[in-house]
Amino acid sequence: MIQRIEAGPRMSEATVHNGVVYCAGQVPETTGADIGVQTREVLDAIDALLAQAGTDKTRILQAQVVLADIADFAGMNAEWDRWVVPGQGPARATIEGRLADPGWRIEIIVTAALP
Repeated sequence: MIQRIEAGPRMSEATVHNGVVYCAGQVPETTGADIGVQTREVLDAIDALLAQAGTDKTRILQAQVVLADIADFAGMNAEWDRWVVPGQGPARATIEGRLADPGWRIEIIVTAALP
């Protein structure tokens, strides 16, 4: 069975299938804010979406981070390191790419396992 989760007006939905949660790209609520603020907003949105699906960040299998400017890597990574549970970090890739809204500095896509 495939379950679809609506996450809110600015958050993409997630899909749950065969014990895996596929979260589409999560973006910040606050456009134009610095990378620290935007990263925290996105990570909070991921926490909420995973909770709605019945799992949490310790069960993330893979994360893909897209930065509008790779110069923001250190700022994003500092917030990521504060958020991730030590020893529970997923495989992660970070790339630079143009995002749909010029005010967004970050978008994160995650795949997580259900308990």
